[in-house]
Amino acid sequence: MIRVVLPAHLKTLAQVEGEVSLELGGEATARAVIDALESTFPALRGTIRDPASDRRRPFIRFFACEEDLSHEPLDLPLPAAVREGCEPFCIVGAMAGG
Repeated sequence: MIRVVLPAHLKTLAQVEGEVSLELGGEATARAVIDALESTFPALRGTIRDPASDRRRPFIRFFACEEDLSHEPLDLPLPAAVREGCEPFCIVGAMAGG
């Protein structure tokens, strides 16, 4: 079971509160988590990654075990603590401005 923390705006779209728990069929990767999120919560399709390019949206970041995984390949296995459900996979809405 993978624990996922979503930013407030994506929780609103998915109509959930708190963490989301997902059962992944195969290897625990960022791609598998996003696939499961989009399958479970269709309103999230296209909000985390661009459907045409499959790339992470510019103002979305991925964190796990206090590490920024945003620029890592989506098929890289997630840290063991995330795979074991001890730590969450965090999707964060980045902010910009001056």
